[in-house]
Amino acid sequence: MKMHTHSHGAGERTSKVLRISLAVTLGYIVLLVIAGIRAHSLALLSEAGHNLSDFVALLLSLVAVYLESRPPSATKTYGWHRAGVLAALVNAGSLVVVSFLIFYEAFRRLQHPEHVQARLMIWVAAAGVLMNGVIALLLYRSGRDVNIRSALLHEIGDTVSTAAVIVGGWVILATGQYWIDSALSFAIAALILWSGFGICRETLNILLEGTPRGIRLDRVEAAMRAVEGVNDVHDLHVWNIGSETRALSCHISIADIPPSASERILRDVKERLREDFHIDHTTIQFEHVICEVAHGCVIPVSEEHGHEH
Repeated sequence: MKMHTHSHGAGERTSKVLRISLAVTLGYIVLLVIAGIRAHSLALLSEAGHNLSDFVALLLSLVAVYLESRPPSATKTYGWHRAGVLAALVNAGSLVVVSFLIFYEAFRRLQHPEHVQARLMIWVAAAGVLMNGVIALLLYRSGRDVNIRSALLHEIGDTVSTAAVIVGGWVILATGQYWIDSALSFAIAALILWSGFGICRETLNILLEGTPRGIRLDRVEAAMRAVEGVNDVHDLHVWNIGSETRALSCHISIADIPPSASERILRDVKERLREDFHIDHTTIQFEHVICEVAHGCVIPVSEEHGHEH
């Protein structure tokens, strides 16, 4: 019960942070568009596009946090854990689209540079660094799942790219070279693209039930085999239910012993999995005879047994 209360409280704090971030980000988008048009700065307009994708990311994250807090049901037995993963995938996809739009416009501007009001660029970008930095810090403190990290990556990317706009503004003031504005836009787009692909790769791995990041099956198997009473481990699968919830299923061969004795083995295996790999949701099937090659279950058997199959 304590765990549920803690999770609910953390969800409330995260929702509050996301709501505040949404309001501030929307206000800054309006400022960027107005300033970008007045200053004829593609870098500022690129930042407006980047922040618009942030706004969508934060909105999707807020919806996902709400869905993830809903309890499991007869039709959603795992609950809504993957709502946040889906939100992160959509966020990442939006980042990729925005980056290519910026690439296109930056290439066009390189061919036909426009006069840029560098001082206005600098002041607006300075406000953006402060805003994005504060939002990134709040998100960093509020959670670690892939949904929140996708929104956090948006904000970190904005903080870095907006800081680059400040530097670019100073360089334009010093040299009068307006092509620097387009070059900055290329750099911002590359940063957006890199962060978007990273989140896409992680979320697709979760949705395809791949092995969680940082988990090696051979080490999981070795840890289970090290438990006294475990003779063999096979048909081993580890995956993510949500970004922070790992699950495992496997078959374990043990001696022909009474249930009271096998319960000790099961308890020790679960404890090892929880402490070493943070795997709490397990489905373990005990066997004391050779497992037939069926239903995806493969156990190494001797050559003569192999000929029987």
